[in-house]
Amino acid sequence: MFEARFSDQIDRLMDRDNDAWETHDRAVAMKNNGEDVILLCVGDPDFRTPEPIIDNAVSHLRVGRTHYSPALGEMKLRRAVADLETATSPHPCTPAEVAVYPGATNALYSVMNCLLNAGDEVVIPEPMYVGYPSIMAAIDAKVVAVPLRVEEDFKLDMEAMKAAVTGRTRVVFINTPGNPTGSIISRKELAELAEFCRERNLWLVCDEVYSMFTYSGLHRSLRASAQNLDNVVMVDGLSKSHAMSGWRIGWVVGPETLIERLGAHAGATLFGCPQFIQDASAFALENDQEYVAQMRQEYAERAEYVVRKLEKLEGIHCHQPRAGMFVMCDVDGTGMDGREFARALLDAELVSVVPGDAFGPSARNCVRVGLAQPRPMLKQACKRIKRFIEALPARS
Repeated sequence: MFEARFSDQIDRLMDRDNDAWETHDRAVAMKNNGEDVILLCVGDPDFRTPEPIIDNAVSHLRVGRTHYSPALGEMKLRRAVADLETATSPHPCTPAEVAVYPGATNALYSVMNCLLNAGDEVVIPEPMYVGYPSIMAAIDAKVVAVPLRVEEDFKLDMEAMKAAVTGRTRVVFINTPGNPTGSIISRKELAELAEFCRERNLWLVCDEVYSMFTYSGLHRSLRASAQNLDNVVMVDGLSKSHAMSGWRIGWVVGPETLIERLGAHAGATLFGCPQFIQDASAFALENDQEYVAQMRQEYAERAEYVVRKLEKLEGIHCHQPRAGMFVMCDVDGTGMDGREFARALLDAELVSVVPGDAFGPSARNCVRVGLAQPRPMLKQACKRIKRFIEALPARS
């Protein structure tokens, strides 16, 4: 009889993913079964992709842009990304410093494959996006989490980040604007961390997929903040900013020495993204000011509304996000941790939120509330959460 055997990495990956998305998966099953569930979990924009982008993709389909693409991406899109970086940074950027991927998650996975060996350590502040540990588990790298303090709105702890570096550290990995917290790492902090890593021969990788969704002022990227770029890697994409999550386009901006290796890795694993999607993505980056601004404003207003409504409820404290499409709420005052709260809320009021411990132990008393629903739906969700809180037993 055949006995199926699988890698230890994939078993660890499956165990973690199942635990992180337990409440969400149950909520989706309930909704598919006809129950009136409001999903406030996944960061999938509720907006349609803007029509000009769709029209551009269709036009390129019709003229036959359906063949193999270069492993590093079509030059037109690589140039559009480079032009964007040049316009927003004191450091000029060339297409040779850009690699295109089917989404930012795949870009991050590919970067880490090129930078880390099995057993190497990567330092990451937490709470962190739920997918990061899974990426590291898939390549058998070790995550060294640096807990941030909920009472300080999850501000980056620079000294703790530096102290977490050991002789086995190969990469420091940050995320700004942050998911799940909506926090922003300042230009000064980015510059300091980049120089610290360079002095210790470490790579500094930054996930910036919410770069176009800052609520006050423009995003300051790692590339724009660092003085030297030979150890600096930035990952971004169109899923959030252009409501193109299903199009699967992300990219890496980094030193040419890394991009060359990413090309070899992509040639062995992906061999390019669809031509017509890359064509439309280049068009999106070159013609996006109006609709990106509209979506950014809408998310800002949704965040303000949700914080205002939930802050009034006994036992809940909301962290005002400075960017992104989520609100982190501390529910410790209800007498429950985040996982207990999420389970009970789903059972009682059919509202699904993500337990904070999915992002790390420092957020165990929090839940993440998603903003990727129209305001009438968010209004209904807030009413249900209010009803849930008011029905809880009195707390001494």
